[in-house]
Amino acid sequence: MSDSLLHRRFPGLADQLPFLRLGVAPTPVRELALGTRNAVWCKDESGYGSGGWGGNKIRKLEWLLPEARRRGARTILTVGGTGTNWGLAVARYGREQGFETALALVDQPVDDHVLAQLRRLETSGATLHFTHTKLRTILAAPWLLLRHMSGRTPPYLLPAGGSSPIGALGYVEVALELAAQVAAGELPEPARVVTAVGSGGTAAGLALGLRLAGLGTRVLGVVVNDSLPLDAPHIAGLANRAAGVLRARGARCEVSVRPEDVTMVGDWLGPGYGHETPAAVTAQRLAAEVGLELETVYTAKALAALVDLDARGELGDGPVLFLNTYGPRAD
Repeated sequence: MSDSLLHRRFPGLADQLPFLRLGVAPTPVRELALGTRNAVWCKDESGYGSGGWGGNKIRKLEWLLPEARRRGARTILTVGGTGTNWGLAVARYGREQGFETALALVDQPVDDHVLAQLRRLETSGATLHFTHTKLRTILAAPWLLLRHMSGRTPPYLLPAGGSSPIGALGYVEVALELAAQVAAGELPEPARVVTAVGSGGTAAGLALGLRLAGLGTRVLGVVVNDSLPLDAPHIAGLANRAAGVLRARGARCEVSVRPEDVTMVGDWLGPGYGHETPAAVTAQRLAAEVGLELETVYTAKALAALVDLDARGELGDGPVLFLNTYGPRAD
């Protein structure tokens, strides 16, 4: 029997929407002594997964890999930056499940992390296509689909970050997990959950899952990517498409997400995707003081926003949950 909380909530869904557990749940929660006005808790996804390859991408793959198999695909085709954690996770976990992976890679600022990630990608078994820009990636898409056909079967095409409606179900699952931890007294019900937003799937899944769980917690997304539309209407739209998938597969999902249910802020982005900012470096150091490892492209920018907004009194009152989606990579 599936151990997915979403399957437990909607009996019969497992037959139409398969799930593959790739990590140990639930991920831990703990309070962080950050010196903030509001109490700040952390739900730490960094250890989720296997073999040192974790983070929020794995939650999406738990739904996407079984869906690829259901469709009969043999190859997964997706896109990311040259330092993509998402693409590397697809290659690693996809290979374990018998899938080939093809990646279209868009340029991003090069630093030591990106160079190390490229070396990992080159040895991951994935086929790499350096398309350099978003426009060239879009123009190359028809050729890439033909190039990676398996007989008459097309590859399973996924957007950046796996943020499709099915991928977003990974964080519907996490929201239900969080609700169970609140019910068990492991943490108070948060007023806000703060997360980095790079492609939208995590924020959208959380927003839908929190409504399903009956929590009053609101999502505050810290936008770290300027190449995708990541405003509140787009996040709500993705959440509602995920709800549509649930209904289409037989679940009586009667909730919906409105744009006003989520808040997106972009003031901590800096010059653009992949660029380090002084605020992120400061937040990374602050996190290290409480035993939390962050990186400066995604998660440290989200923590910087949390600390700044709390200091200004713009988070309101009540406990705040920081979602650490960073999965440190072990070679």
